[in-house]
Amino acid sequence: MDLIDENDRIANAAILLFGKKPQKYFIPSEVKCVQFYGNVVRKPMPAYQIYRGDVFELVDQSTSFVMSRVNNWVGTRDEGETASVPTHPELPIDAVKEAIVNAICHRDYTSNASVQVMLFRNRLEIWNPGQLPYGLTVQKLQGPHKSLPTNPLIADPMYWKGYIEKVGTGTEDIIEKCRDYGLKTPEFYQEEDFRVVIWRTEEQSDPKRSKDDPKMIQSDPKEVEDLIGLIKNNPSISRAELARRLDLSERQVRKIMGQLRADERLTRKGGKIGEWIITDK
Repeated sequence: MDLIDENDRIANAAILLFGKKPQKYFIPSEVKCVQFYGNVVRKPMPAYQIYRGDVFELVDQSTSFVMSRVNNWVGTRDEGETASVPTHPELPIDAVKEAIVNAICHRDYTSNASVQVMLFRNRLEIWNPGQLPYGLTVQKLQGPHKSLPTNPLIADPMYWKGYIEKVGTGTEDIIEKCRDYGLKTPEFYQEEDFRVVIWRTEEQSDPKRSKDDPKMIQSDPKEVEDLIGLIKNNPSISRAELARRLDLSERQVRKIMGQLRADERLTRKGGKIGEWIITDK
């Protein structure tokens, strides 16, 4: 891993990767996580944590901070396709973790600033003190691009442990996972720091909201009828297959099915080997 040179001196990366207390030597390597009630930085803050440890611990702790504070849909075993209770968090955990990994792995460790994870009501922002490598722009991050790690001695062990990709697909994965979730496209900014913005579900401004029930999201009538037709033809069809056949994300399919269940037009009989039942009204 090239973490020890020919004079048996340990690289700084070795301390950040495997040290018991890396912040004793690199104080700014901590990660600051904060939650705000609204969409701006303003007190009071419902949650604020400073995490310390090696880079792997920082990733896991910061990801848990976010995922434990976003909405999480919890169903029943009747709604699931396995014996476990189905859940569906508001944000895709893989996208959140990827953004945090990138911030910790590619930050500038000579800076006195720390990585910041900020959860607002309408978005998640992840800041890291660093600059994109020469020749790489925020526009290029949205498509195929070279992998140019700022800290290769940190990137290699994180790759071997399965935390990152080495082919430059991290930002593309973030975009794809958020789109599959039915969320707005994530945004990237390079200013004094590098910033990733992952948008949460903004229910208040949704143009498809029902006037009769402001908490109910209305789906495209054609998508609803197409879904009903597919279920009638194959009552045991999975949500994943419905999403593929309708060219929708599984999140969108889940919303439509939730609406049908609320209207008492759809019920589930059995678990994993059960089937969907459509009730015509």
